[in-house]
Amino acid sequence: MVSFSTTILLALIAFVVIFLYKGIRIVRQAETMVIERLGKYHKTLNSGMNIIIPIFDRPRPIEWKYTLEGPNKTTIIRKILTPRIDLRETVYDFPRQNVITRDNVVLEINALLYFQVTDPVKSVYEIASLPDAIEKLTQTTLRNVIGELDLDETLSSRDTINAKLRAILDEATDKWGVKVNRVELQDINPPMEIKEAMEKQMRAERDKRAAILTAEGDKRAKILEAEGFKESQINRAEGEKKSKILIAEGEAEAINRITEAIAQSGGDPTTYLIAIKYIEALKDMAMGKDTKVVYMPYEASGVLSSIGGIKDMLDKVKQT
Repeated sequence: MVSFSTTILLALIAFVVIFLYKGIRIVRQAETMVIERLGKYHKTLNSGMNIIIPIFDRPRPIEWKYTLEGPNKTTIIRKILTPRIDLRETVYDFPRQNVITRDNVVLEINALLYFQVTDPVKSVYEIASLPDAIEKLTQTTLRNVIGELDLDETLSSRDTINAKLRAILDEATDKWGVKVNRVELQDINPPMEIKEAMEKQMRAERDKRAAILTAEGDKRAKILEAEGFKESQINRAEGEKKSKILIAEGEAEAINRITEAIAQSGGDPTTYLIAIKYIEALKDMAMGKDTKVVYMPYEASGVLSSIGGIKDMLDKVKQT
């Protein structure tokens, strides 16, 4: 039979074990717990080992939402009551919702919200269900922001929408002890008829740009071709000009030398030059294939009669 003292000792040991089991709380890093004593907030536990008084002290649970990946890559959202408050940054993937733009176009939008609990006490006592409050606030804010924009502005201003949503949500959730770090619009899906119209418009714009580029290319090619032809004509004219100048300079130098030589020999340079031109003209006429009858003026016969004297003048020139 167990004695009374032994029973007391066993009861004391059991009480100590229960006290240690219930009174010692190990809090992991980046987590915390809100402790109530007799139903009133008492303290917030930090990471590591903490001691509370069982029966009198009790952790206050908070509703939390977890996103899990189910079979066939489906998303499962599970809500639980947990005494541990996660202080790390959390991401909520909100389901798709329909919003209406300012020009009455219905869009299907999916949003991501990144937030972090900065004040556990406020997140427990200032709001009944933190995940539901954040989700509903995000949805209503998203409808209000998109309702102020046209379809084109919505599709082309994601960064602006994200920044505006983050600023509004961060200000609204500050009283809940939550810091909204980032908001991202994942998908913006307009109706099928809007998509088809946008695709046609994009195709028309691409065809227009292609036609413009082709026309500009043809225009540039013609300009370059004209400039090349112009430069070639200029170069050709410059070449002909230089050639004629060189020929003229050569002829002038030859005439000067012949004139000086004939003058030194006592002959008439003018008669000599005229006779040379007549000989060249007769040579050109004689080289033709057709039979020609050439009528020469009387004065030409006098020039031709003097051709025989050219040989004498050339001999004199050579001698000088």
